[in-house]
Amino acid sequence: MALIAFKSKVSNDPQGILKSWNDSIHFCRWKGITCSRRRDRVTILDLSSRDLVGSLSPFIGNLSFLREIRLLNNTFHGDIPSEIGRLFRLQVLNLNENSFEGKLPPNLSHCSNLNALKIDNKKLVGKLPMELASMSKFKNLSIRFSHFTGGIPPFIGNLTSLAVLSTGGNDFGGNIPDALGQLRSLWFLGLGGNNLFGKIPPSIYNLSMISIFFISNNQLEGNLPWEMGLTLPNLEQINLGRNTFSGQIPIILSNSSKLERLEMPSKNFSRKLKVPPGLLQHLQWLSFADNHLRSGDTNEMNFLTSLVNCSKLQYLVLAINQFQGRLPKSIANLSIQLIELHFQRNNLFGDITPGLGNLVGLSILALHDNQFTGKIPREIGQPEQLDTIALGINKLSGEIPDSFGNLKLLRILGLEQNKLNGSIPSSLGNCQSFKMLVLSQNDLSGSTPKELFSISAFSFALCLSHNHLVGSLPIEIGQLRNLDALDVSDNMLSREIPNSLSGCISLEFLFLDRNHFQGSIPESLSSLRGILFLDLSVNNLTGKIPQYMENLTLEYLNLSFNNFEGEMPTKGIFRNASAISVEGNKNLCGGMAELGLPKCRIKATKKGVLEEDGTHADSKSALPPSPKAVKADSLEERVTLLPSSNAKLGDAINVHCKLCGNKYSGEKKKRRLKLKVLDLLYRGASKSFMAECEALTNIRYRNIVKIITSCSSIDSQGNDFKALVYELMPNGSLDNWLHASAQETNNAQSRVQSLSLLQRISIAIDVASALDYLHYHFGKPIFHCDLKPSNVLLDNDMIAHVGDFGLAKFISSNSKCQTKVVQLESGTIGYAAPGDEKIIMLLKFCSFLQYGMGSEVSISGDIYSYWILVLEMMTGKKPTDNLFQGGFNLHHYARMTLPDQIVEIVDPKLVQEAEATIVNRQRSRFNT
Repeated sequence: MALIAFKSKVSNDPQGILKSWNDSIHFCRWKGITCSRRRDRVTILDLSSRDLVGSLSPFIGNLSFLREIRLLNNTFHGDIPSEIGRLFRLQVLNLNENSFEGKLPPNLSHCSNLNALKIDNKKLVGKLPMELASMSKFKNLSIRFSHFTGGIPPFIGNLTSLAVLSTGGNDFGGNIPDALGQLRSLWFLGLGGNNLFGKIPPSIYNLSMISIFFISNNQLEGNLPWEMGLTLPNLEQINLGRNTFSGQIPIILSNSSKLERLEMPSKNFSRKLKVPPGLLQHLQWLSFADNHLRSGDTNEMNFLTSLVNCSKLQYLVLAINQFQGRLPKSIANLSIQLIELHFQRNNLFGDITPGLGNLVGLSILALHDNQFTGKIPREIGQPEQLDTIALGINKLSGEIPDSFGNLKLLRILGLEQNKLNGSIPSSLGNCQSFKMLVLSQNDLSGSTPKELFSISAFSFALCLSHNHLVGSLPIEIGQLRNLDALDVSDNMLSREIPNSLSGCISLEFLFLDRNHFQGSIPESLSSLRGILFLDLSVNNLTGKIPQYMENLTLEYLNLSFNNFEGEMPTKGIFRNASAISVEGNKNLCGGMAELGLPKCRIKATKKGVLEEDGTHADSKSALPPSPKAVKADSLEERVTLLPSSNAKLGDAINVHCKLCGNKYSGEKKKRRLKLKVLDLLYRGASKSFMAECEALTNIRYRNIVKIITSCSSIDSQGNDFKALVYELMPNGSLDNWLHASAQETNNAQSRVQSLSLLQRISIAIDVASALDYLHYHFGKPIFHCDLKPSNVLLDNDMIAHVGDFGLAKFISSNSKCQTKVVQLESGTIGYAAPGDEKIIMLLKFCSFLQYGMGSEVSISGDIYSYWILVLEMMTGKKPTDNLFQGGFNLHHYARMTLPDQIVEIVDPKLVQEAEATIVNRQRSRFNT
């Protein structure tokens, strides 16, 4: 009866495992059931990995002879029944990889014979029940990847039979209890990813039985004792990475004769790394990634010679360090069992040794982002197991070796940002396992070999941009049906865009810009139903923009600087002016007003029918008045401001103005305006006014605020009065949307709710487009110098416009930001590049000094501010949050979670949105 009740709670049984649970068969013969030999009592319930969906019946508590419950890898949900506490004979309870929720039942402690509890369910919450302290027979306590809080309870130290303690991926917080040092039988200690802080208690280093020691992804600090290799003689695997340990790496670890895996990525270890020769003979995995390590020797990389005797070595990861020097020839004598070799993001230089070809078992070779020079040795193409070759971002020259064509299993080849020349070898067409090929930013020439386009396995990306390729795009390209991204931009490709591109039905990203393509956009591209990003800019394309583009799933479309003509489409993506660009097409007309195109003329045909004429006369956009202008032609087109006091400012535009700090808003004949009145009591405000006038007078771009007019006058008391008039952005600033107060959120009239992920990405693209225009596409570059959410304004359609150019500067080769510190509000700290923040902090106390003090303005400053803004949008945290102190900033906060724990820092509103989307999709699929 209990088993039938169990079955009734299972809502989906795709494998039909429970079909045998019926009266025609004795229950001891039902699948997943084991009975005792003498009395036909159910002793084991094992339905692991059966894809079952449902809840767990409380009648399971009636199976009083159960010794084992194994339900791992299913989709059971709801609470864990407290009735399990009746099973006093239960020894094993394994509920891993399900969807149970709620708290762990305290009366599990009644299962006095329980020796193994295994639960990893992301929806379990709360503290570990104190009642578990009585479980003296516990040998395996594995409660991973849940949301348990309240610290790791010290009572675990009383469970003296424990051999395995695994709590990874929870929210415990707090310190590692010193009481864990009482677990003398412990051989597995896994405390990774628990938000633990403080130091490791010395008692832990006395647990001589420990062979697996994982405490990575926490905030633990302090030095590691030099003798830990002696006190922990049975160590086989140790991972201390992604903490903040400092000091020296314990050299005595090399005496751990049983050590198989050693991982210590931590940014604060000292700079020297030495590995004594002849030790670590059982080592299979060595990782010191993401440190600031150097060996300290003259021939710095010669320490690799000491690893030659590690005959079982399979993974060698020394990426993201400060190693310098040449790779020694002895690297050719490393273990032939070596599978992965990671030296990326160091300062290695010189030639790449041909001896790497001797590592016949190699699957991944990652040497990118170094300073390697010379030619790529053809011997690298010898290891037949190679899956990934990453040599990008170096200074390699010469031709791409033909020998790469011998690598039948090669999936990823990255050679970008080098100085490679010659043609692309047609032999690469033999690499039929290719998923991604990146040859961008080299000096490659000749035609694109058609053999590349016969590789049906291509699914990620084919990137050939920024080279000197000529000729046409081969018609064979249509064979790449699974390709996600194609980038051949910045070459010299010509002729027409091939119709066969329609065969690339999986394309999401297509970049053909900055070539010499001609003719019209093929009608066949209408079959690219999944296309998201399409860039055809800077070519010689002609004809009308196809109407079918309105129906595509495009999120970004760039058709600028071609010879398109006729009326712009108005549906689909063409409704979003921030997502399209059509600049430099003189004969386009119509479309959204934000695009600034002239209206299409209507002409009469011979039959008396009116038709639209796409041609138009050249016209110059009206510019706003100069900063000193006090008179305008018409109130319909611009506002005239001649106030003698702040009160008359409102009268001048006949609106009901509401003073809000130094800003006013109002409406004139349905034209909504925003006024910024400068407080001239602050030193340097006049220069800020002039800078903003100069910048905005010369800027016309869809993602930059539009100035209607400016006013410079004298009030009734003889004081200077300066104001700027903008178009009002009805949805306010990005800062308001990200950080609305509780009062704003609860206000029924407030639109400030929550930005969806798609909206945030769209805003990020808008801001990036504005910066790209300022830096590269407006005559002489303009640097904003003060990018932050409060300076990003949102219009009715949630399109972002960058504003507040008080710090903007037109840049020449020797220009520096010279705006007064008064403009550097508190929010600027955290957005400025690290080198500038110290200057800004100094200026806060020395307001008579000017910003910069010799610090040259560069694109990097704006770009740094931009990425901080993006992180703020995705995490919901300001860079000035109280959390960020003592050198710990928003950038570090995000980076420390990559790649496995990024969800932990994402704005909770986005997580809720994602979970709701998943639920709705699952519900829709179920209904279907």
